[in-house]
Amino acid sequence: MSDLSISDARADLAKAVARAKKNPVTILRHGKPVAVLINPSLFEKFIESIEELEDIAAFDEAMSDKDPTIPWEQVKKDLGLL
Repeated sequence: MSDLSISDARADLAKAVARAKKNPVTILRHGKPVAVLINPSLFEKFIESIEELEDIAAFDEAMSDKDPTIPWEQVKKDLGLL
């Protein structure tokens, strides 16, 4: 990952975007990170990873639920599907 001041990024946005195609670029204001410019495919991978982690957390939570379950056959019978 490389760093770029916000004023340099503003002065030459095309160059910043070109750099971000290869590696993420951290945009700095007064030496502190304020944004990250990344390739869209990398962004999609991040989003997919976050969604996967959310699904895993939801599964783990559901599996830790100690309430009694209802057998699938009973659910179908209750709904008149049998």
